[in-house]
Amino acid sequence: MQRVIISGIGVEIPESTITNEELVASFNEWIDLQNAERSAMGESLLAKSNTDFIVYASGVKNRHVHTRDGILDVTRMAPRIPPRGDDELSVMAEFGVASAKRALEHAGVSDPSSVDMVICAASHQQRPYPAVAVEIQKALGASGAAFDMSLGCSSAAAGLHIATNLVRSGAQKRVLVVSPEIITAHLNFRDRQTHFIFGDASTTMLVEAIGEGEVRPGRFEVMDTRSWTQFSNNIRSNFGFLIRSGQEDTSVVNMEGNMIKQVGNKVFKEVTVAAHKFIENFLADHDMTVEDVRRYWLHQANGRMNAMIMKLTLGHEADADRAPMVLEKLGNTAAAGAVVALKQYHEDMLPGEFGMLCAFGAGYSIGGAILRKM
Repeated sequence: MQRVIISGIGVEIPESTITNEELVASFNEWIDLQNAERSAMGESLLAKSNTDFIVYASGVKNRHVHTRDGILDVTRMAPRIPPRGDDELSVMAEFGVASAKRALEHAGVSDPSSVDMVICAASHQQRPYPAVAVEIQKALGASGAAFDMSLGCSSAAAGLHIATNLVRSGAQKRVLVVSPEIITAHLNFRDRQTHFIFGDASTTMLVEAIGEGEVRPGRFEVMDTRSWTQFSNNIRSNFGFLIRSGQEDTSVVNMEGNMIKQVGNKVFKEVTVAAHKFIENFLADHDMTVEDVRRYWLHQANGRMNAMIMKLTLGHEADADRAPMVLEKLGNTAAAGAVVALKQYHEDMLPGEFGMLCAFGAGYSIGGAILRKM
């Protein structure tokens, strides 16, 4: 069995941002318009949003977005991303290629054809087929095969799990795990419970084999990976091809009720406990304790949730050095979040120290990797 490392990590963060204040102003303007109509009809009024509620509920203060235009427009409240022709590089593939090129550069790989598999591991895919991963493969000049996969916010961790085992078995030599997350294009900015949570980012991990006794200073050896799932409706998106078939008017696809929705209090309670148990059991199976891990890179979903997971796991509160957060500035970037945290907070670790990547989300799903700094 081959030893496996993450030889390169690439991150692409869009330049455009939206603050909580801007988001709340737009949302509340839309609420005023809606409540004027509801009041005239004698219906109950909708509640407004506020920045204090957003920070308390999520910890998010700002988010980077792929396309800002249209999101704050109360007549639209969705990003305005122009369609592209079939012969043009798709929006999602372009975003993925950007982070993939950074990962290859970080790994010192000058020949993309040495990559023999591309996995596009994201919570949402732009289309059913052809696979976005195959488009990324072509744009990069990679060889071999490519496929898309999705497991909610655990997608990148699940992709790493697949890539690691393919490389460890000798089936593949170099695998790119690409997670281009354009969540704002699938977000209902008129939903008070979710309109503030997400931001956009693209990440890529290059996974490859190394020889016995070989050392790549500054990189991470993947000691083991693991995935876990348990069905739940508490985080759900119903968007899909069957929507049209359930409508009388098939000329327009109804998005109402078919975008991201969640039962936040249940997700918080159930996923917090599940993630804590996942971490403990994963480490115990390797005769390790939580104190053996220098740093935890958790899914950047919710500040309070991550704090509770770490408190349950460690028995005390974890500081930003032990479990760093990028959520405040970037928002929840779905599968990309934990990888962004890994990229931004690892260079100070010493050779031989262990870290754990752990992502969790819809499914329910949890994915993790025990990493050792080289």
